[in-house]
Amino acid sequence: MPEKVQDRYWGDLGVALLLAGLLTLAWSVQGWANLSTLRLPDTDDVVRLQQIRDWLSGQDFGDLAQHRLGAVPGLEMHWSRLPDLVPAGLIYILSPLLGAHAAELAAVILWPASLFAAALALVAGIARALGVSAPLAALVAALAYPATTLFVPGRIDHHGLQMVLLLVTARVAIGGRSLAAGAAGGVATAASLAIGIETAPLLAVGGAVVVIRWAIDGREGQGRLAGYAVGLVLALAAASVALRTSGWGWPGCDGFTAELWRAAQFAALAPLALAILGFAAPSVRVRSIATAIVGVAAASGALALSPGCLQPYGQVDPLLAELWLANVAEAQPLVGAPLSHAIGYAGLMLAGLAAGAWVWRRTRDSRWLALLALQLTALGLTLVQLRGAYAGALLAPPALAALIVAARTRGVLALIPAWLVSAGLLYPIAGAALAPRGPAAPSGADCTGPAALGRLAALPPGTLMAPIDMGAFALGATPHRVIAAPYHRGDAGNQAMLRFFLGPVANAPMLAREWKIDYVALCPGDFDMLGAQAAEAARLSGALRRGTPPAWLRQISPPGEAPVVFAVERVNGEPRL
Repeated sequence: MPEKVQDRYWGDLGVALLLAGLLTLAWSVQGWANLSTLRLPDTDDVVRLQQIRDWLSGQDFGDLAQHRLGAVPGLEMHWSRLPDLVPAGLIYILSPLLGAHAAELAAVILWPASLFAAALALVAGIARALGVSAPLAALVAALAYPATTLFVPGRIDHHGLQMVLLLVTARVAIGGRSLAAGAAGGVATAASLAIGIETAPLLAVGGAVVVIRWAIDGREGQGRLAGYAVGLVLALAAASVALRTSGWGWPGCDGFTAELWRAAQFAALAPLALAILGFAAPSVRVRSIATAIVGVAAASGALALSPGCLQPYGQVDPLLAELWLANVAEAQPLVGAPLSHAIGYAGLMLAGLAAGAWVWRRTRDSRWLALLALQLTALGLTLVQLRGAYAGALLAPPALAALIVAARTRGVLALIPAWLVSAGLLYPIAGAALAPRGPAAPSGADCTGPAALGRLAALPPGTLMAPIDMGAFALGATPHRVIAAPYHRGDAGNQAMLRFFLGPVANAPMLAREWKIDYVALCPGDFDMLGAQAAEAARLSGALRRGTPPAWLRQISPPGEAPVVFAVERVNGEPRL
């Protein structure tokens, strides 16, 4: 690596580390009350930490079942062990020095901060490859809501790592030309697929950009394509051995299963075949025809081998979709989302798209088209689910940095609007200000806070029936088995939870017996989305809300505490009627 290039690389990394460190410190101070007790930001973070604890306590590396979730022997998770490696390593190394709690606390702060620094450095690298100020792009990325929420302290789930791997692929597709750069892109693509399928469309477009640039550039793109193809094929093969889980044979494409691997491994043969063909394909026309033929064959073959990948998460029960998914902001389609969410999530991405189109019109540089292809894919994903905006926000800073640089030459009147549209953290504020104002929602009880979970943890170990989100937090903070949690593979337990709370009071003892329930917990605001239905006296939820539980449920939480917790009273092992 030439000395000047090396200096720029280290300079970009230094800026990224500085920004990530300062923001991580600020976020840690702001959220210390919850963070210090390991009350992590999201249910997935909580369950991820529990998965790491189970592994460090002796659970097999390939066993990703959560054995205290759902019916015995537990629920086979759709996750990967790959995102566990670094936080688990930190906990393992630091525990003898700091103690278990402090080691876990250090891990859940350091791991997202490291990923954030990596993401900012990669954005800076993409910007530099496009001829844009790298430090400025890193600064814009540091403010790039909603993507920044993936890197706050406690966010140890896999989405932050997937964004970093996507940025590696984007960096290679846009700027890298060497064999080594291509190999890095192929390995990153394979690693992301081994984690989950969420970013698969973006990864596919990144790979397509590598192939198309080879078809156009010929020998200049040969090394990159060859490295990408070999890296992808070999990394997928290695992952199928090293990261094969106990759920490898799961009949679906929702994680790194045999079905997903077959499709990915077959599709990976396409760039490999084209890279070999490249030595005998001297013209753009021949390479373009070969690309079209091989691409169609790869896509057709992959889907024929793994048709389940067209609908990786299957069908969610309609009632679960209404009561659970409809209230998950990032799972809503862009058009159907509340205005405040739509602006907050998609605002920066749309600004980045507009800026990218503007820069391309000025420069006619094909590398900007490559970035625009990825941005448009992120927009397409966002139209289906708002979570696509995470990638869209991280892909926007290079174009927005170019906009700011251009605005500097036109004075303050142009510079201020350029910064306003580039500051991602302003979009959720604008969304909240522009959204129609309704009556203020009453402040609900904190049923998953440290105090509430501590009271649940103090109970003798048993089986807990609680609504979906409370179940996930209880899994990580208590010794209890929980029936329901926000995971699509747990459909049986989640439906049982709904039948238990929302069904007739007379049916609840049968479910309590079937699922061997010891405790029942309900938060005052649970099922509020059903309106008056949730409070109907004939439903168990209504009876519990009214303070008239059936005789076989004895309230064991003091009056006024949330959640309200009941113990199942039994006679000869059966709920007392």
